[in-house]
Amino acid sequence: MTARKLAPSLLAIALVASIPVGACAADIKLGVAEALSGGAAQYGISIRNGFQLAAGEINAAGGVHGDKLQLIVEDEQGKKEDAINVFKKLIFQDQVLMIFGPTLSNSAQAADPIAQAAKTVVFGTSNTADGITSIGDYVFRNSVTEADVLPETLRVAVNKAGIKKVAVMYGNDDVFTKSGYDNFKKALEDAHIPVTTTETFAKGDVDFKAQLTKIKATRPDAIVLSALMAEGAPIMVQARQLGITVPFIGGNGMNSVKVFDLAKGASDDLYVGSPWSASNDSPQNVAFIKAFQAKFKTAPDQFAAQSYDAMHILVQALDKIKLTGHLAADRSALRDALPNVKWTGATGAFQFHRATDKAGKPAGYDAQQTAIVSVTRGGKFVIEK
Repeated sequence: MTARKLAPSLLAIALVASIPVGACAADIKLGVAEALSGGAAQYGISIRNGFQLAAGEINAAGGVHGDKLQLIVEDEQGKKEDAINVFKKLIFQDQVLMIFGPTLSNSAQAADPIAQAAKTVVFGTSNTADGITSIGDYVFRNSVTEADVLPETLRVAVNKAGIKKVAVMYGNDDVFTKSGYDNFKKALEDAHIPVTTTETFAKGDVDFKAQLTKIKATRPDAIVLSALMAEGAPIMVQARQLGITVPFIGGNGMNSVKVFDLAKGASDDLYVGSPWSASNDSPQNVAFIKAFQAKFKTAPDQFAAQSYDAMHILVQALDKIKLTGHLAADRSALRDALPNVKWTGATGAFQFHRATDKAGKPAGYDAQQTAIVSVTRGGKFVIEK
């Protein structure tokens, strides 16, 4: 049966049935490429939830110029190859206006060049390794770099815990953890803090007792740890089992409420830095936490807060432009509008600043925000100053 043979009422039903549920002709299609399975899912699911909460609120308030936000969510599994494939699908098949993600810096270094070449904005909310935004002028992030956060985290921890010397542990097979190590190393050198020993591990490792035994023998005042949560939490547990009681100073990968579940009773005395803290009582953050808990029945973390704010940052840019339906022109207009956005949300006051590439030429856009340093105590992050 052809469409021409359908009665008018049946034709209407057939046409409606062909439109995806939750979508309409005026929807603004946004790609969300996050790790929803695999080891990085503990970050990716939280990030997706932050996007969904923000988009739901924005749509309920009328959308953008009357158009609704439609999230096209894909699982990139925290893997470089999957991130590349997901980016290609979202850009060329789904024809999204822009892409949020991916979750890990490893994946961003692999997939962001796809977006740059296609002149499509890619907006990272959890990528903090050096060099991501040097890929090009369509690359944005509101996740503050490790280079900006780690020196402040170290400074506060040293002052609060009386730290004179440290041991260092880092993952040596991941862009993010290696970048964290490089920035920790520089911060330690700048602060003239001796390193008693440096130990490494790889993704998927589960036994860290050999490295920790070496560390214990050097009697450090703290352990500087650049790790993702999958390895970082067991490192904390095994350290306490070996009788190591000194504080940990962690990077972005350790700044998650998941540490209280994964490290259980060994989660205390971990110093981390981020523009966001659950203990920040600003009106914007209090409202975000309340809405997140009501929707997802769990507490948000830094990654949910950053994705929530990223959606609102994007909408501020969309409010300033008129989408024409010509995808290339709309993608370009969005790229031009985003750098000028200023926003105060759950993570505090935010604006972009221009990054440069290896040759010193202007490239993409990084976050300009102030870090809040917190320490874990009794299953909570407590702000330190």
